[in-house]
Amino acid sequence: MLEHGGGILAAARRYGIPQQQWLDLSTGLNPHGWPVPALPASCWQRLPEEHDGLEDAAAGYYGNASLLPVAGSQAAIQALPLLRPAGCVGLLATSYAEHAHAWQRHGHQVEKLTPEQIDAALPQLDVLLLVNPNNPTGARFAAATLLRWHAALAARGGWLIVDEAFMDCAPADSLVPQSGAAGLIVLRSLGKFFGLAGVRVGFVFAWRELLDALREALGPWTLAGPARAAARLALLDTGWHADTRSLLAAEGNRLATLLHAHGLPPSGGTALFQWLDHPQAPALHEFLARRGILCRFFAGSHSVRFGLPADEPGWRRLADALQAFHAARQGSHSS
Repeated sequence: MLEHGGGILAAARRYGIPQQQWLDLSTGLNPHGWPVPALPASCWQRLPEEHDGLEDAAAGYYGNASLLPVAGSQAAIQALPLLRPAGCVGLLATSYAEHAHAWQRHGHQVEKLTPEQIDAALPQLDVLLLVNPNNPTGARFAAATLLRWHAALAARGGWLIVDEAFMDCAPADSLVPQSGAAGLIVLRSLGKFFGLAGVRVGFVFAWRELLDALREALGPWTLAGPARAAARLALLDTGWHADTRSLLAAEGNRLATLLHAHGLPPSGGTALFQWLDHPQAPALHEFLARRGILCRFFAGSHSVRFGLPADEPGWRRLADALQAFHAARQGSHSS
């Protein structure tokens, strides 16, 4: 299996720092997650049932009823390659690695592209799969551009798959409202914006035939009853949605400003993370880890991603560590 953020137990063993002393900035999850209330006993005691209000809540929140709940978008990432013959799949060279891994495992040829190469490569692709905003770079694709690519692919039976795991902070840019059209598949998740990664709830938006095939591939009871109950309540909490979008926008800007102030200008980012493509990325990751601060290092691109601290002590601790790294760099340059 591929490596992901959030490996605090492994980091604690490697660096000899107890788990509770770590500042985990490795995941890109909202550190102010939606507060899950006590759930009714019935959702623990009965088999999960569809149409318990979750589908309606998701249709209202995302803006489209042509959906299938799944056990996190990871379930769809692993199953979608099974639903078409082996072909050529275009993905960004630097992106969420599970996508390429899943398609390659099932015999598809993966072409890794830069955004500038997509138009030229499109005639050779059967599937174009993009994360928007991209993880970890934060790169964004305009809806008009995506829909143009979708039209070209769909005309010859191809698919455009858009993983919108980090789109909740900018819902107006989502392609979910258009995803009933054949050839357009959009993935969403409660893990990032809602901070509910552990609940393992996601949604696939697509045309009905594709959703039916995916439902058959995944089998019954893809979501546990408590996950369905919590997700429904979270999707209905419109006041929390609005407040959280404002909070995360401010904190994303704060993180970018903090990194700039210490000589580490971000190369991209979203409200939930900032990404640094920097020659000192390996040294920065190691320097912080030895101080109990875990950011995400991407060995393939020699870059790092920072999530948001959860509280003011966390912000101060990060600022102090960045200042120490900056001072160490200045000292090495002058010696």
